[in-house]
Amino acid sequence: MKDGDLPGFTAGLGIPGLFDVHVHFMHPNVLRKVWAYFDAQGPLIGREWPVRYRGTDEERVEQLRAMGVKRFSSLSYAHKPGVATFMNEWTREFAERMPDTLWSATFYPEPEAATYVPALIESGVQVLKAHQQVGRFAADDPLLDPVWGAVADAGVPVVLHAGSGPVPGEHTGPASVAAVLERFPDLHLVIAHMGMPETAEFLDLADGFPNVRLDTTMAFTDFMDHPVDADVLARLPDLQDRILFGTDFPNIPYEYAHQVEALARLDLGDDWLRDVLWNNGAALFRVAG
Repeated sequence: MKDGDLPGFTAGLGIPGLFDVHVHFMHPNVLRKVWAYFDAQGPLIGREWPVRYRGTDEERVEQLRAMGVKRFSSLSYAHKPGVATFMNEWTREFAERMPDTLWSATFYPEPEAATYVPALIESGVQVLKAHQQVGRFAADDPLLDPVWGAVADAGVPVVLHAGSGPVPGEHTGPASVAAVLERFPDLHLVIAHMGMPETAEFLDLADGFPNVRLDTTMAFTDFMDHPVDADVLARLPDLQDRILFGTDFPNIPYEYAHQVEALARLDLGDDWLRDVLWNNGAALFRVAG
């Protein structure tokens, strides 16, 4: 499957297009540093990772539109204290310029988060992103208590990179996420990358907490270079309404369409694909089809 095939593929399924909940648009200075990190095969990667989709914000938005991506996030992630507000100002301006994006923001375990996250919610932010691996923090850091309380009360989804892929971190894995959910069971969490490699454990959390979802970012692709776990595959139909399409665009080392191809070849049926590629994202973010 090629990128140019995607509009016809989604039309054949009878859905408006693709709803990608895991797309990165960042301040240009930040994105350059991210790309430099990938180019240098940094310690969180450990392998060649050529970023395929480069160019200006406008060029990358047009690439998404040409592939039939109708709605997408613009995720930044704070990697240290003191940078979230700067990132959030930029993504708010980006959302104002690009009406097909979800207004996205980030946070970090810092005292100021207790103020700026509720302010973002009050202003209408649509999705938040946090990255435990890059940020080197646990989900149950006490400084995040007011954040989790605010987003749980408001029902704002949080895309959370908590899994230990591509390499484990001090605070990665499901344990701290489970601890948070025990205290804030209404949280709308979207576990990035299917929680790889702890996918089974994060599926357990989805079984126990009805607002926990997982996104497909890079999961089941050839780049991950390991066979699909049969036990995981057997559980996906039962969680059909809680799997969301995600890709990591533009920071992927293969053609965008390969993520769709990887999901299609799981052979879970057209209804499953319709929900994952469009319906589930549209329902979570209340977007009309």
